[in-house]
Amino acid sequence: MNQTDQRYHHFVQILREELVPAMGCTEPIAIAYGAAKAREVLGRLPEKILVEASGNIIKNVKSVVVPNTGGLKGIEASAAAGAVAGDAGKILEVISQVTDAQKEAIKAYLASHEVRVAPAPGDVVFDIIITLTAGEDTVRLRIADYHTNIVLIEKNGETLLEAGAVVSQDAAGGLTDRSCMSVEAIVDFAGTCDIEDVREIVQRQIDYNYAIAQEGMKNPWGANIGKVLREHYGDDIKIRARAMAAAGSDARMSGCEMPVIIVSGSGNQGITASVPVIEYAKHLGADEEKTLRAVTLSDLLTIHMKTGIGRLSAYCGAVSAGCASGAAIAWLNGGGYEEIAHTLVNALATISGMICDGAKPSCAAKIAAAVDAGLLGYNMYRSEQQFRGGEGIVSKGVENTIANIGRLGRLGMRETDREIIRIMTGQPPKA
Repeated sequence: MNQTDQRYHHFVQILREELVPAMGCTEPIAIAYGAAKAREVLGRLPEKILVEASGNIIKNVKSVVVPNTGGLKGIEASAAAGAVAGDAGKILEVISQVTDAQKEAIKAYLASHEVRVAPAPGDVVFDIIITLTAGEDTVRLRIADYHTNIVLIEKNGETLLEAGAVVSQDAAGGLTDRSCMSVEAIVDFAGTCDIEDVREIVQRQIDYNYAIAQEGMKNPWGANIGKVLREHYGDDIKIRARAMAAAGSDARMSGCEMPVIIVSGSGNQGITASVPVIEYAKHLGADEEKTLRAVTLSDLLTIHMKTGIGRLSAYCGAVSAGCASGAAIAWLNGGGYEEIAHTLVNALATISGMICDGAKPSCAAKIAAAVDAGLLGYNMYRSEQQFRGGEGIVSKGVENTIANIGRLGRLGMRETDREIIRIMTGQPPKA
């Protein structure tokens, strides 16, 4: 793809927007970021905190350990960590520099102050409204549509910042338009771009995400899915690719304080899109440039498939990333557009029913399954096998199948999402 093509610059900008560092699961970290920013505006420690969160935020924060809190979980811990010890200037690394004394202060704050959680009003899928109160002063801050998108700050009823309309469902307003993306264009860009335009962004992802995968294999984290795979399935490259990706999630979901580079707003997706590809690149003896191009390909394919679904839904985001990593592995093995398109369709047809029931240790097992589906999709192509248009949700042409998956995740699974949230929050079934 020539640099005079407007899509070229869009792809580079999309990578800059998406591949950002975060420490911990991004939903609790978004709450901590909002609380830290609100405290900055308030000017002192709040006496009480109210967090109003959409159902998907509640789902994704409920069961995951918030890093640098001494093992605490949940929205209350996230908000307290941000308000007591957060540095809003670090954005999604907001609580990366918490001291031992501050960890104790977070626990003490939770024990002695009111931190209340309530459902957010309206139907915005990604919605966090944080209200801090100290004496006569009140600050209200809202993050909507994606993790760092502060759309409103009010102090004592005066509007200090208002970013305009909030998207009512799943789009990510304010980000570079993704409508230019297609599998064919992404393959072209990844294979021909000036590598210096993406090197710094993607190399940081390779370094960070492979490091946390190594940590997950080295020490006990979560359910140790990465170690289980290696112990019971062996040391074949197909197992190592799955195990290393799972191990990164093992560590991340259980409070590991190492940062990751996220994709589509998710560290798990960032790990899944990169670590299996890195592992295969090492196995194949790929040089640095080819590895960078393969990970770039996987990242952009993940973003493309996830765009139609939305940031949060009942559709497990690891599916998009696992399918994309399988496609990038096909590219590492010499495949082009045809191999990649067939790999994606085959993989999506296999695993697109996997639900998201929040961030927690079992995400690692889902990642392993998603990577396995990506590899199966590629190996089906190698054996001249495929799933064909008209079979289930598969339509002729990779873009049509991706559009179907977007429709399924964004629209078809809405009631599934609501039922998952009801189950997770102990509500009775809907009559």
